[in-house]
Amino acid sequence: MNRDHSVRRIVLPSGKSIEVVRFDGRTETPARDGLHLCQDCESELVQPLEWRATTDDRWELTLHCPNCDWNCRGIYSQEELEGLEEQLDLGVEAIVRDLQRLTCANMADEIERFSAALEADLILPEDF
Repeated sequence: MNRDHSVRRIVLPSGKSIEVVRFDGRTETPARDGLHLCQDCESELVQPLEWRATTDDRWELTLHCPNCDWNCRGIYSQEELEGLEEQLDLGVEAIVRDLQRLTCANMADEIERFSAALEADLILPEDF
């Protein structure tokens, strides 16, 4: 199965770099509609700034794209809002996964440096 993926190189505080590979599992081109898509730059990072319920299960939203600073205010259906919430939830899940990977990589780097310091007899009682 051919999977779309993206690779991001991240440099840790120690100077060591890691590559974070994200597989999104999609084999087809995603639909280019939804409130999470910027109408100017097509970024998938659009987020709500303000919202309030109106009549008949509709919502007034102010949307913002952090990529190009696009803003829009409109009234949207409950179904459109649920689609946006789903995309926001997927974004949060991706951020949490990346954070977990970075935390593990950073801890591995710290353990490696601590082990090297122990082996070189550079750790003293007054270090604690």
